[in-house]
Amino acid sequence: MFNSEPASPGLLNSVRKLLDTGLATLQTRAELVAVEFKEEKDHALELMLWATVVFFFAIMAGIVLTATVIIAFPENKRVYVAGVFALLYLVGAVWAFLGLRTRLKRQPFPFSATVDEIKRDREWLIK
Repeated sequence: MFNSEPASPGLLNSVRKLLDTGLATLQTRAELVAVEFKEEKDHALELMLWATVVFFFAIMAGIVLTATVIIAFPENKRVYVAGVFALLYLVGAVWAFLGLRTRLKRQPFPFSATVDEIKRDREWLIK
């Protein structure tokens, strides 16, 4: 009487597989972003910690050395010695600033691996 042929499972199955593949790709990219974000956060924290340690010890050494040298000079020459130290510290600060700027420029672009993967996905979809 009626032709009760079930709907083609092939089409529904293909759509389901396509959605699963899309969601799996999205999940992979989200996991990659999460991993890269954690790496960037850890890298920034490590840099801040080391910068703080370096800053602390440099300040302590500078204070003790400066005071020792200034006290060692005769009283009428101490102002000139303090000026020389101030100039020396200014040159050191400029040098350190330039070094920090160079390191920050060499740091890779954040999330570059994720951006590359998304570009490859788009290229694959266009083909």
